[in-house]
Amino acid sequence: MSKKILTLLFSLAVIIGFSTDSYSQRKNKKNKKSKTETPKPPAKPKKGAIEPYAKVITKDAKTDDGLFKVHFIDDKYLFEIPDSLLEREMLMVTRIAKNTSNNRSFGGQKANTQVLRWQKKDKKILLRVVSHNVVANDSLPVSEAVANSNFEPVLYMFPIKAFGEDKTSTVIDATELFSTDVKALGLPSYVRKSYKVTRLDTKKSFIDSIKSYPLNIETRHVKTYAASAAPSNSSTGTVSVEMSNSMILLPKEPMKRRYFDERVGWFTSSQTDYGDEAQKSKKVTYLDRWRLEVKDEDIEKFKRGELVEPKKQIVYYIDRATPKKWRKVIKDGIEDWQVAFEAAGFKNAIIAKDPPTKEEDPDWSPEDIRYSVVRYLASPIPNANGPHVSDPRSGEILESDINWYHNVMSLLQGWFFVQTAAINPDAQGAEFKDEVMGRLIRFVSSHEVGHTLGLPHNMASSNAYPVDSLRSATFTKKHSTAPSIMDYARFNYVAQPEDKGVALMPNIGVYDKYAINWAYRPILDKTAKEEKPILDSWILKHAGDKLYRFGHQQAGGVVDPSSQTEDLGDDAIKASEYGIANLKRIVPNLIKWTAEDGKNYDDLKAMYGHVISQYNRYMGHVSSNLGGVYEHYKTYDQEGLVYTHVDKAHQKNCLKFINKQLFETPTWLIDKEIIGRTEYSGITERIRAIQVRSLNNILSLGRMQRMVENETLNGSKAYTLVSMMSDLRSGIWSELRYNKKISTYRRNLQRAHIERLASLMIAKDVRPKSSSRYVKTTSVTVKQSDIIPVVRGELNRIKRDAQRASTAAPNTITRYHLQDIVKRIDGILDPK
Repeated sequence: MSKKILTLLFSLAVIIGFSTDSYSQRKNKKNKKSKTETPKPPAKPKKGAIEPYAKVITKDAKTDDGLFKVHFIDDKYLFEIPDSLLEREMLMVTRIAKNTSNNRSFGGQKANTQVLRWQKKDKKILLRVVSHNVVANDSLPVSEAVANSNFEPVLYMFPIKAFGEDKTSTVIDATELFSTDVKALGLPSYVRKSYKVTRLDTKKSFIDSIKSYPLNIETRHVKTYAASAAPSNSSTGTVSVEMSNSMILLPKEPMKRRYFDERVGWFTSSQTDYGDEAQKSKKVTYLDRWRLEVKDEDIEKFKRGELVEPKKQIVYYIDRATPKKWRKVIKDGIEDWQVAFEAAGFKNAIIAKDPPTKEEDPDWSPEDIRYSVVRYLASPIPNANGPHVSDPRSGEILESDINWYHNVMSLLQGWFFVQTAAINPDAQGAEFKDEVMGRLIRFVSSHEVGHTLGLPHNMASSNAYPVDSLRSATFTKKHSTAPSIMDYARFNYVAQPEDKGVALMPNIGVYDKYAINWAYRPILDKTAKEEKPILDSWILKHAGDKLYRFGHQQAGGVVDPSSQTEDLGDDAIKASEYGIANLKRIVPNLIKWTAEDGKNYDDLKAMYGHVISQYNRYMGHVSSNLGGVYEHYKTYDQEGLVYTHVDKAHQKNCLKFINKQLFETPTWLIDKEIIGRTEYSGITERIRAIQVRSLNNILSLGRMQRMVENETLNGSKAYTLVSMMSDLRSGIWSELRYNKKISTYRRNLQRAHIERLASLMIAKDVRPKSSSRYVKTTSVTVKQSDIIPVVRGELNRIKRDAQRASTAAPNTITRYHLQDIVKRIDGILDPK
């Protein structure tokens, strides 16, 4: 090997050795350095990634365990949803819990109700809206079409934050569901429109609380909206409301339905069924009612006709806030319904309880869906109401709270005074003894409980009793004042001072027992459809008996005068004459009965107002018979018509009553001693307003059109529109026949008559705006009806008579008045 090659190999060895040694030294230095440095943190999870439970639900979380676990941490509300509750149906009831003053509705009003379903999809939880409005049996081919047209919209979507420690639950952040403007859970659209709401002000909106109970979750959240027509504090440009959302777990197995029949009044739920054998879709309507079932061990007793206790009683708790002196009478009002359930085969079906004290159960809450509560509210609202929450699949009532507003007592006081003081010393004062007020509270308690059981108002009930029977102590003590406590047959204004010992108010009556039996008596071993013939037979057993008749409350004007609010007896004329006789006894005593040293005249003014209001009701009861049509619900297997017109002679007598009692000025109502103590002006306007209210009621388009139709159908048997208008004119303008002077009150009435006729000449057509069976609307095509020709004829007749009478008027103001009437009519008939 040459010397050069040896030298080169030696050099390479030196270089390689040096390089290797240098690398080893650098590596050792790096290892020493790494032992002293902090390791790098792990990479952050991707945004939206599912994290470990302990990182999401930290030790700082405040947890409320119930239907879901609700965790509160860092101003966030997290729901931990058990997997077993995914796909279960839940009812979300949204209410306006608290509203501002001068609002359209008081707190507690229901804003929305919908069925929801929590559903897992990939890494998200969906909250979907379930509709039960349209259905078909799963076994039928049409069910696929129904499902396709009934797609469940997504109300909200939540990223999954974590899975539960045992992997059987899912955690989501539910804060935005209630803190943002999810319209289905906030202020309803009609209120937004009224307030002219433009947006939610999120800086002034917040969640107040979310509480979880075994079967429900209760949320309270304050919403502040930008609103240009806020009902109060309009300078702020906003309106704040507190909303409550109750999310209620629906039963796995829906209760067996009971199908509705309009011959028995009831609150209902409904669906459109495409699976029925009929050749068109069919609306299926079923009762809202509590689940009262016979215990298995008691079935044989029940079959033998023995009374049995239900598997689960209807229990009402009395709010802790209720004054102690009223608790017993409210409980008595609740348990008064036991006698009705006995008619249905149950004993102790409904009971009242005091709630546990805070020491006994600090977690007891009236918001817990397991408890139905009579809630006592410190509010100036003079009212009480009994809403309920029901399962839309079956109609099962799940819970009900009766709202009892403190000032309902002032309403009761006014009614009881003005309707019974003429014959009842206990009512002759502005303040009642506790035992008297207690009896009134018990009456209202029973009425409101009836609503929570499923019963609507039965305004036809009081029409079942002859008027003179209400003057009999024997009759009224046995039958009270109406067959149903669900009528607005308040107190016995018919009874006269000589009628000693008469009953003054209704109790649970024969209709109430009949209706509860019909709705609640179990029909064993039958399906809902198989029950129908049995239920029909129970109705037909009492067909034609007025004691068992149901009549709807009417809105938008009374069509059926036998189904009116606040009336008594079967003859409005006779009952009102008795009522007016009692008012004439009350007015001269008003000052004495409200007197108290050192007190001003506010009570006198209030009671005088009640007298005028009661008198006004009598006028309405009578005038509604004009153009009236009776409605008696029937089916094909019953004889007779459903709709019949009020008898001609009775209608004519009703107008004669109005002419005499109202349009001839009711001077007995004008008491100078009362007026001089309560107002500096106003009586002239008040009398005018009473007269005009009845006048406009008589001359309503729907009433006039029904009179035209009555004549068309029944000819000479009908009280015709022309005859009614002639009788009305004769009463209002009677002075013209004898050239008498016309008083201030009568001049006002006559001008009102002309103005009403003028408005009819330019009236717009009337069409139904609601499909509700409560709203009675008669369609009128004004310009093509007989109304305008008849009105024009009346105006010409009045003009002629006024022109003639003005030339021989007995004083200047009468002459001026009649000359003005002529000019007004000229302007109406020839506006140019």
